Amino acid sequence: MRNNRKDAVKVGIAEMGFVRAPSCIYTVGLGSCVGVVIYDQKEKMAAMAHVMLPYAEKSGDRKFNRAKYADTAVYALCETLLQNGGKLENFRAKIAGGAQMFQHYSTEHDMRIGPRNIEALKRFLHEVNVPLLSKDVGGRRGRTIKFDPVSEVLFIRSINTNVREI
Repeated sequence: MRNNRKDAVKVGIAEMGFVRAPSCIYTVGLGSCVGVVIYDQKEKMAAMAHVMLPYAEKSGDRKFNRAKYADTAVYALCETLLQNGGKLENFRAKIAGGAQMFQHYSTEHDMRIGPRNIEALKRFLHEVNVPLLSKDVGGRRGRTIKFDPVSEVLFIRSINTNVREI
């Protein structure tokens, strides 16, 4: 899962990016954060966000960053694809991440960031009518992901595991 292609686009924490085939898009360091990819199957393009938190409305964030929150990232990704010639009926999604990295916080609702991010992404993908085709979420391990809009494969790497494809 090397990102040795010069045309691969890296998405940082609380950022989003866009690619057209043959370029790939990737993000690293997904712990409780979730990587969400929305892509257009026919146009072979994709948008990815590295989501940190479930809801913007509860953040009180003065310098608003749409990629940081699940509820606003889904809409921003769809808008990006639409602005680049995509059609909503061709959009599909895949997600990975949302680990519960700290076991001793697992019973406190507000500290269950990973599971709350996953729930929020599922909710908002459903709300915009974008099918979630596959996911690799939860657990206690971090992830690095790369999406190829040509093959429509999301590659997932974790420490001490083989690369998974969904």
